[in-house]
Amino acid sequence: MQSGILSEGSYLDHGSLGVRVRRAAGLLTASGVRPGDTVALLLRNSVTAIEATLAAQHIGAYPVPVNWHFTAQEIAYVLQDCGARVLVAHADLLEKLTDPLPADMAVFTVGQAGGSDASHPDWDSSVTASEPMPGDPHPVVASMIYTSGTSGRPKGVRRAPATPEQAATVARIRDRLYAPMAGMRTLITAPLYHTAPVLFASFTSRRDGLLVLETRFDAERTLQLVEQHRITHLYAVPTMFVRLLALPDEVRSRYDLSSLRWVLHAGAPCPPDVKKAMIDWWGPVISEYYGSTEMGPLTFCTAQEWLENPGSVGKPLPGVTIEIRDEAGQPCPTGVPGDVILVESGQPDFTYHGDDAKRQALATGHGLVTGDMGYLDEAGRLFICDRRTDMIISGGVNIYPAEIEAALIGYPGIEDCAVIGLPNAEFGEEVVAVIQAPTLKDSLPEADIQTFLRQSIAGYKVPRRIIAVDALPRDDSGKIFKRRLKEQVKSGELLAA
Repeated sequence: MQSGILSEGSYLDHGSLGVRVRRAAGLLTASGVRPGDTVALLLRNSVTAIEATLAAQHIGAYPVPVNWHFTAQEIAYVLQDCGARVLVAHADLLEKLTDPLPADMAVFTVGQAGGSDASHPDWDSSVTASEPMPGDPHPVVASMIYTSGTSGRPKGVRRAPATPEQAATVARIRDRLYAPMAGMRTLITAPLYHTAPVLFASFTSRRDGLLVLETRFDAERTLQLVEQHRITHLYAVPTMFVRLLALPDEVRSRYDLSSLRWVLHAGAPCPPDVKKAMIDWWGPVISEYYGSTEMGPLTFCTAQEWLENPGSVGKPLPGVTIEIRDEAGQPCPTGVPGDVILVESGQPDFTYHGDDAKRQALATGHGLVTGDMGYLDEAGRLFICDRRTDMIISGGVNIYPAEIEAALIGYPGIEDCAVIGLPNAEFGEEVVAVIQAPTLKDSLPEADIQTFLRQSIAGYKVPRRIIAVDALPRDDSGKIFKRRLKEQVKSGELLAA
């Protein structure tokens, strides 16, 4: 298998993929899809997910990968909100929906659910029987990704078609992020309904590489796949690093990882100790970028740059200008945290599907607010402190949870952690840490942990309370649901666990 897609035992070579994409584009066109329309994909990581994504883009339509971990109500909302002409879905996922599907939406299914009445056409056989779409493909538009909905309804991020200049900038950025090489072999275990994994996967397919897809992440299986398929490129989020490092030494040393050339991580801040341990293990192949679904990639940092400047997320990518401004909108001096403002990106602009007012609310007059707090050093490298919504104000002082979390993760037995601010009558808010530490839960050494923290952070940042749990609430990209965590702590649910 030199090129193509391999997923859960199914393999499609690159030549056959190209034929299938053109036939699938013909099927979508026959089903009423036109440039600028949307095609919803309720699919796990699979050959079909890539095939349908590329087919929609072949037409100039927006693929809408739907988070199949959403509740039935959330999925129904996205299907209604995005106005998709066509839905392609795994049959068992479709079976879980309770609300009627939009009447004007054509539906194709993949696989057979246990109680399915086969009332919808089968995608695979329909594509095989379809005539290929004639003519050249339309300019590609990005997938329309729906946010997780942790603060209200999920919002669809719809990016404008790129001008020739923007397309050239995007191409330079993606070459920097994905480091293409002849014979690249990419492993993706993160869900394709997130921006970074679907972009990396599509990029590999368009560059004639081998794309290996898994429906879920498993630490040891990841090592097995790297060795088995001589993986050169891999996408990860920090939680994956934590779980890989938690493997026993005899397991970690069992597999040959020498084929790895490029490991890209994003999605959430990575604790410095975790990243350093991964670089020590895998070598200087681990690069990082900072950005968002809305604004795209903004900065980039290689392993070597990070080792020389720990904690940095790098310098701005081509065409990107970033400023740090205070609450009054004034520029912050070097090294002083403030709001991270995107002044210019060189990439296509975006809006929220059906709600441009929310997009306009991000404009500050100086640029777009990213929602993050950070600072620039003398060389223009960006350091992220935290999300503005996560910042704790205690006694009038700004406290950034990410700094405390990075220190906490170094204590033996703590697998992961989250620091939150809870109401305090005297100080406004107090710092509380929730640690994922099953081995410490029964006899929590709270005082020892606090003493450990005082060696690296100021005393006022040390959590007043530390709560140990077996697992933290998180989404599948590794991001912790801090709002849910706050509610659980306030209600006493975690203390009773």
